[in-house]
Amino acid sequence: MEIKEDLFSPVLVTIGRKTGKEHSVMLRAVNYNGKIYFSRHRPDGDWFQNALTNPNVKIKHNNHVFSGRAKAVKDLELNKKISLLKYPGEERVNETRVTIEVTLDST
Repeated sequence: MEIKEDLFSPVLVTIGRKTGKEHSVMLRAVNYNGKIYFSRHRPDGDWFQNALTNPNVKIKHNNHVFSGRAKAVKDLELNKKISLLKYPGEERVNETRVTIEVTLDST
């Protein structure tokens, strides 16, 4: 099973960096070049910090659960590309954002 949509809204499950418990949040995601990307305007969100602290994440989508490994995106051009794909035609495409990239485990 794989994720086929380019732009979709899954549930991202991270492990709480303080609690050690699962933390779930529905987010808009981008599927690009075989990776899944999540972004936000600042790096202070719980899900973002959790994914950096414990990169083992799950993505729940269409009644399936995908496991993967997250990492911060350092490439500014890739960050811009993800924003263009995530917010087509929206003003916030021009905002500076922080992004995590999830590489899904092979099934």
